[in-house]
Amino acid sequence: MPNVTQKLIAAHLAEPEDLPAPGEQIALTIDQTLTQDATGTLVMLALEAFDPERVATEVSVQYVDHNLLQADERNAGDHRFLRTACQRYGLWFSPPGNGVSHPLHMTHFGRPGATLLGSDSHTPASGALGMLAMGAGGIDVALAMLGEPVRLKMPEVWGVRLTGALPDWVSAKDVVLEMLRRHGVRGGLGRVIEYHGPGLDGLTAMDRHVIANMGTELGATTTVFPSDETVREFLAARGRGDDWAEIGADADATYDVEEEIDLSTLEPLIATPSSPGNVVPVREVAGEPIAQSYVGSSANPGFRDFAVVAEILRDRTVAPGVSLDINPTSRDDLRDLSAGGQLAALLGAGARLHQAGCNGCIGMGQAPAVGRNSLRTVPRNFPDRSGTPDDSVFLCSPETAAASALTGRITDPRDLDRDCPAIAPRPTPTAQRDQFHAPPDAQDAREIEIAKAPHIAAIPKFDELPDRLEPAVLLALGDDISTDEILPAGAEILPYRSNIPEISRFAFRVVDDSYPARAEEVRDDGGHVIVAGENYGQGSSREHAAIAPRYLGLRAVLARSFARIHRQNLVNFGVLPLTYDSDAAPPEQGDTLRLTGLHDALAARTPVTAETGSGHRLTLQPALGAREAEIVRAGGVVNWYRQAA
Repeated sequence: MPNVTQKLIAAHLAEPEDLPAPGEQIALTIDQTLTQDATGTLVMLALEAFDPERVATEVSVQYVDHNLLQADERNAGDHRFLRTACQRYGLWFSPPGNGVSHPLHMTHFGRPGATLLGSDSHTPASGALGMLAMGAGGIDVALAMLGEPVRLKMPEVWGVRLTGALPDWVSAKDVVLEMLRRHGVRGGLGRVIEYHGPGLDGLTAMDRHVIANMGTELGATTTVFPSDETVREFLAARGRGDDWAEIGADADATYDVEEEIDLSTLEPLIATPSSPGNVVPVREVAGEPIAQSYVGSSANPGFRDFAVVAEILRDRTVAPGVSLDINPTSRDDLRDLSAGGQLAALLGAGARLHQAGCNGCIGMGQAPAVGRNSLRTVPRNFPDRSGTPDDSVFLCSPETAAASALTGRITDPRDLDRDCPAIAPRPTPTAQRDQFHAPPDAQDAREIEIAKAPHIAAIPKFDELPDRLEPAVLLALGDDISTDEILPAGAEILPYRSNIPEISRFAFRVVDDSYPARAEEVRDDGGHVIVAGENYGQGSSREHAAIAPRYLGLRAVLARSFARIHRQNLVNFGVLPLTYDSDAAPPEQGDTLRLTGLHDALAARTPVTAETGSGHRLTLQPALGAREAEIVRAGGVVNWYRQAA
């Protein structure tokens, strides 16, 4: 009998059929979409290129939460562009200062039983409500807004049975860190993680959000929880009780993979630099000095996550030399923390209060000092993501962050000389929908003129894939290359997100800052390829990591395996993803490749034989379905969509 994931998928198959087996291609209808401003500009430019009358989804929301620092006119210009595009095409708009997309969407728009596609890799956080919520590239989200189904491989369902209850000083962040400790950043590839069991009773809806958010760091397609009494209470407290529907696994439901976590056995955990998969008990690194303790982001966005820090710090002050950065995730939370006295306690302890948004999580401010340890409740600690080259970022729970801020050293919160605070939920939490801008009716929307500042450039036009390529191997990389390493975020770079030629200058800066110049040299002479290992493109969904190298002449990526979203982003911009066997010797940087017969190979979905300049032969498998092969040959999804129209 079906589990929750299977029920959600079955209800949204574009062509009703028996539930496909794992690995088979499926197409899912999408009820809701979520976009944020770091990726949303490309989404709106794509919508402008497609020029629909109005979006076809139940609800689509554009959030401004990433690019909030207005050091010049570019971010403000992009915000205006996004707002007017929302008015024109029928989206809700969340203006700067409202807060982070994921907790806001869960609070104001998420609906049990619905599908949600978001141009942000942490969109699965809404799985806490019993939704099938997935991250995707912006072009795929734009197509979903037009009513196109999203296509992917049927995932395995990984059932994780929770028993017991969390002990004092251990919270939801430690649950997902335990999953990462056990399985690393590739453990969830090709899977949906579904939590079930009696241990759910002790986890609030926002606790579940924390766990679902960071399922992305395991490489999972998404994370799903049942919609139960806990979800009903969450929605009812925010005036949305009518949106609740019960969704649970059948009593005899089965899973493709099964696991159990006894919550009562967990202890405070921490991910050491520079990967979410480097998880150890806090006690193993206790005593290391810190310079920063950072609380907030979509990974710990709830009232409790801030309130527990406030109560730990109440009537105390942070250690000398430690910056305690409080990154509130919404205006709603700020109002509740103020009403409950926790905001005053934080300020009294010496905390620095920042505006509601993503901020330091994506390197948009609060960059740490070089050579000093930074503890953060954010979801990722990839190299340079904080905005500081050679950073030293640890991922931890709010309890560990607060305890360490008090002592000035990494501290197991169980070692504090006080009881663990009990945080009661606000009986009537703030949920202020009037801070959103609703779309006008369709008649008025047709009169809206989209405001495009001078720095906003159209999506570049790309040519079709030739039948023969002789590209240079410009980079040879290892395993687990993240999109932060391909195209970094941060205050210096993200303001260029609406101008591909400009942002391409920063491609692979973390890995090899000579890459853009070398790519320019060979762009008109066969272009180039990149060679990588396992899990290429993990992390953020930002499609700039695909389109910027494509603009510089990238024609193919050879990897042992690809992260799901980045592989699709490569396809969407006409870059050929090719896999090679684990026992094969890949080409080296500085070599050249000869790829012939590409059109026939893509049409038949047969292997491609590549020959290096030194005469070595390598068999490559296009990592494509039939539709994806057509898109790559057309030079990307925009070309393909126009040809198909």
